[in-house]
Amino acid sequence: MSRYTSFREFYPFYLSEHADRNCRRMHFAGSSLVLLVVAVAFVARDARWLWLSPLFGYGFAWIGHFAFEKNRPATFRHPLYSLAGDWVMYADILRGRVTL
Repeated sequence: MSRYTSFREFYPFYLSEHADRNCRRMHFAGSSLVLLVVAVAFVARDARWLWLSPLFGYGFAWIGHFAFEKNRPATFRHPLYSLAGDWVMYADILRGRVTL
């Protein structure tokens, strides 16, 4: 059972798990590549591109956690909140609320 009853409760924990700037950069790069792959698949009308999305999204994030943050990704304990956290953090980076 999760100790978080809402995403609002979870997000500060999520950000604390991404304190290392290089980890955040890896997340941002991976998420950007996911968006690029989805755009390419849409424009090319070829869903075969989509298999790259989890590879880029999780691959870059996990490298960030294991190589820089030295922690276990929140995805393993809170997969849905973590996925939402990835995109909220991405938007917060674009808005300047979270620094790269």
